[in-house]
Amino acid sequence: MSPVLPLVPASDPPENCLPAETDWLKIRRKGDPSTLKDLLGRLNIASFDAAKYIDTHSSNISNIPNVAIAVSGGGYRAMTNGAGALKAFDSRTDNSTAKGQLGGLLQSATYVSGLSGGSWLLGSIVVNNFTTVGALQADEKVWNLDKSIFEGPNYKGVQILSTASYWKHLIKAVDAKEEAGYNTSITDYWGRALSHQFINSTTDDGGIDYTWSSIALTDTFKRGQMPLPLVVADGRNPGEKVIGTNSTVYEFNPWEFGTWDPSVYGFAPLEFLGSRFEDGKLADDEGLLRLNKTDAPDFVKDTMYKLLKSMDKNDEDIAVYSPNPFYRYRNATHIYAQQRDLDVVDGGEDGQNIPLHPVIQPSRHVDVVFAVDSSADTNSWPNGASLVHTYERSLNSTGIGNGTVFPAVPDKNTFINLGLNKRPTFFGCDTKNLTGPSPLIVYLPNSPHTYHSNASTYKMEYSDSSATISS
Repeated sequence: MSPVLPLVPASDPPENCLPAETDWLKIRRKGDPSTLKDLLGRLNIASFDAAKYIDTHSSNISNIPNVAIAVSGGGYRAMTNGAGALKAFDSRTDNSTAKGQLGGLLQSATYVSGLSGGSWLLGSIVVNNFTTVGALQADEKVWNLDKSIFEGPNYKGVQILSTASYWKHLIKAVDAKEEAGYNTSITDYWGRALSHQFINSTTDDGGIDYTWSSIALTDTFKRGQMPLPLVVADGRNPGEKVIGTNSTVYEFNPWEFGTWDPSVYGFAPLEFLGSRFEDGKLADDEGLLRLNKTDAPDFVKDTMYKLLKSMDKNDEDIAVYSPNPFYRYRNATHIYAQQRDLDVVDGGEDGQNIPLHPVIQPSRHVDVVFAVDSSADTNSWPNGASLVHTYERSLNSTGIGNGTVFPAVPDKNTFINLGLNKRPTFFGCDTKNLTGPSPLIVYLPNSPHTYHSNASTYKMEYSDSSATISS
């Protein structure tokens, strides 16, 4: 039987999550509530008996707070700053569960989303079996940021591969994809290079055989012992250079790739990406396309050719999903449904640099989102622009928001004038100002409390000491 894309009604947002997620939520949300009870108890909220509330309502999970964490983009700055936040939120971190600390928030969260640098952090944690930030910092094979990805992996001062051998590995991997018939871009080289820093592979190949869908097969995930990881990307129309807030926002969860936006409003199973879909159906005689292994051509000649070719193209900053899993799907008149290939770009290019889109969907019923913002809006500090873009998108007259509601936020100038870019701020407390259910947003901007962590997005190397301070 051919797999079929999950069909979603074309009018209102779906009332329920996708089937695989719904089944997983029954395990995750009905797990041990003691972590959340301990966390709320330590915070000593006035006139609120957290322990009593959790005990009273534990039989009806919809009355237990549904928590999400969103980690912004911003290169290694976002990765290290976000790592500091998740380390503080993790009950496995020493002293994180002391009075007034937030250890256990990560264990209490149902969802964690990331984009760009935030997704590097999220991916490194979950692909390495939901490990801790502290363990990654101590690991000799990952997070060695004192060597740029342009030089190759460096295990605590020892460079395992020469730079030439390292690049030869990258080129061979991408060539295998291209010679198997897939379109490639400079994004493929970027992804393979990053994986050498973030994935602890026993074969020292940057985890070339690791897949995002394999997360769903791990025991930790199947037992509901970790949050659901969500990665965000933006759709890009052919030839488009500026990505607006009305662009389609895609998500990758451990089972599927797709979007809640009305431009597509569907999801494709990850294991079938690379197969030929039409109108949401996979042909009976269409097998999964697999990458062939090929030998890399002459290193120097090939490297020079690819660098020159990338400089001559305008489409090298994209990830190409070919064939397009949404070709002629549902809304066949939309431009995405008319393209054989689907182009996606960095999830922050539409200005929504905090990946809030997947965790504000009504079907997920999130009550509160802790939004960690390491954007580079003003001198590499955030100024609230990401929240503004998400709020404006929810009001967009084109309907791209598809019924999602977001709390009102002030403009960027007011953000700065009120100092909201320098301290935690809660948005959505007054429900009278909302047009429908919306999560409370706890905004956590990167700010120089103890260290000037506003490194440039293009900084490629961090010493162990500066990375540790930043996190």
